[in-house]
Amino acid sequence: MVSSFWLGILEQGLIYGIMVLGVYITYRILDFPDLSVDGSFPLGAAVTAYCLVNGVDPYLALLYATLAGAAAGAVTGILHVKLGISNLLSGILVMTGLYSINLKVMGRPNIPLFNVETIFSSGVSPLIVIAIVAIGSKFVLDWYFSTKAGFMLKATGDNPQLVTTLGVDIGKMKIVGVMISNAIVALSGSVLAQRQTYSDAQMGVGIVVMGLASIIVGESLFRKIGFVKATTAVIVGSIIYRAAIAAALRTNLEPTDLKLVTAIIVIIFLGINNKGSIVKNWALGIFSKDGSLASEKEVG
Repeated sequence: MVSSFWLGILEQGLIYGIMVLGVYITYRILDFPDLSVDGSFPLGAAVTAYCLVNGVDPYLALLYATLAGAAAGAVTGILHVKLGISNLLSGILVMTGLYSINLKVMGRPNIPLFNVETIFSSGVSPLIVIAIVAIGSKFVLDWYFSTKAGFMLKATGDNPQLVTTLGVDIGKMKIVGVMISNAIVALSGSVLAQRQTYSDAQMGVGIVVMGLASIIVGESLFRKIGFVKATTAVIVGSIIYRAAIAAALRTNLEPTDLKLVTAIIVIIFLGINNKGSIVKNWALGIFSKDGSLASEKEVG
């Protein structure tokens, strides 16, 4: 029998794993440091809370939250592409504006959802419901990346010159990518609000760091396993990250130390990644392609 401790880790890891999928799109695929996700995550929760207290079906609330996140992402993309504002500043501006918008949507800093119907009211195990949403999001994203539009999105970050030669508008692809990213992040916020039965305007604090930490953990563990998709790796990374945070809390650390713990986790896995790259580059410099020792000229 799985203890409630491990069930909680799996649930939280999968919920935040949905968010990590969105962060992965901007930071890894588009190379777009998008800080607006700190605002779109609580936006998803705020829209969901507003819908639920007004009798909207909880699954429709998921959809509305996702659309609201996409709208927030569109604003970030338009500020960057159409107005020429840097990607970092565009995200900061939207994140700042969304804080006020989230308060307007909820009407107050937080809304309890104890006596309303949620996606967890059906009697099915919450873990199963969360897993369906998380894994479903992963497969939809994998399918999208296999389409022509998905290939163009990935090429926008990897090889923008190629995208231009194909007659595709890079700016439009960036806007679409940021929209998809924030839509997925808002979906995660919606699921979390329904699971913890409340929405709070401060829910998005540190979401970007959490997402990046999970991506780094997942990539560090699976970078040498070619058959594991990146979307799978980052979700597993999210679960491991949540487990590390939970383990830290069980050692009687103060909640105020969590930011320090997060920084240490990121440093450790970044160190593992960089150490591997250093060793690989060193080996490539010492040995020639046929495996024999390289000459001084080849090394130098």
